[in-house]
Amino acid sequence: MTLIYIIAGEASGDVLGARLIAALRKARPELNFAGIGGERMAEQGMPSLFPYRELALMGLLEVLPRIRQLKRRLAETEADIFSRKPALLVTIDSPGFTLRIAEVVKPQGIRVMHYVAPQAWAWRPGRVKKLRRKIDHLLCLLPFELAFFENAGLPVTFVGHPVLESGVDQGNAERFRARHGLATTDRPLIIMPGSRRIEATRLLPIFGATLKSALPQKPALRPVIPVSPVVASLVREAAASWPASPILVEDLADKHDAFAAAAENGAGLIKSGTSSLEMAMAGVPHIVAYRVNPITAAIARRLVKVPHASLVNLLCAREMVPERIQESCTPEALAAALLPLLQDQGAIAAQCQGFAETLTKLRAPEGAPSEAAARAVLAALP
Repeated sequence: MTLIYIIAGEASGDVLGARLIAALRKARPELNFAGIGGERMAEQGMPSLFPYRELALMGLLEVLPRIRQLKRRLAETEADIFSRKPALLVTIDSPGFTLRIAEVVKPQGIRVMHYVAPQAWAWRPGRVKKLRRKIDHLLCLLPFELAFFENAGLPVTFVGHPVLESGVDQGNAERFRARHGLATTDRPLIIMPGSRRIEATRLLPIFGATLKSALPQKPALRPVIPVSPVVASLVREAAASWPASPILVEDLADKHDAFAAAAENGAGLIKSGTSSLEMAMAGVPHIVAYRVNPITAAIARRLVKVPHASLVNLLCAREMVPERIQESCTPEALAAALLPLLQDQGAIAAQCQGFAETLTKLRAPEGAPSEAAARAVLAALP
């Protein structure tokens, strides 16, 4: 029977992998799957070779203490792939791990498809040459990636962005308020510090200070923090001293309900990344913040080739969403950017206009993103 081997190294990849498996099974029920994933992929009948959370690492200081373990996991994964001899390897994001596997597997005659393009268009465009050697085909999520990788000589398919089928716009505000005892005058502030520990560690103190000292004039604000299992304990500890007791949301449906409540009379304070597209899909006015260590920031400034950090801003080609990055990521600056989104209907309306423009550009020519990805995978099978 035809076996497809799938590797996802973090929570977002686990979701993509699960949707891909479901779409592939709908088209070809006889397909078999093996690989590395999380709970969502396990729900689709694919057990993981080892816990995928071991791969959810970011930054030199976080990776170095685990380097021997990661090397061992690389060797285990390579051995498993060669013993199973899959018809196709699909690697999902997490390029630090997945593309190392691809580099070893592809020369042995196993076709490799990578899902979620590395952001070579944003920095280090020369990486595309190396990418061509590691994979046979790329599935990209953003429309401008198609021309970039095609021009670099890499076979690529634009499948649309998975946020479109995430259900993030299907929440129930009334249900959220009732579940958590919020009055209609309470204003949810969605706080998203990132799904990786190193991101959350840097941003949570800044976000907490924003609530403590920079926004005292908004006592009705109620922080709501969607948390992933990787950072749940860290978030609880960091938020324990915040002036307004935060609502920690772990359930996906509850997260979507929180977004619906924030879209009514709240806002979002989030790290840059896919979270901005979730906010756009749910209609939540928001600002984007990010901070890394100074050395990383200095290197990034020399390498980054795009004018915006927010994907909403990149797709709109203008700053629809305020960005407060590195030195400007301070409690005072965050508060100054947030306040208009809590009291200025013109500023709110301008963002919502940009959201509609963004979502239109995220749609693939045909079908849902998972269906488009499944069609590309099936076309690649021998």
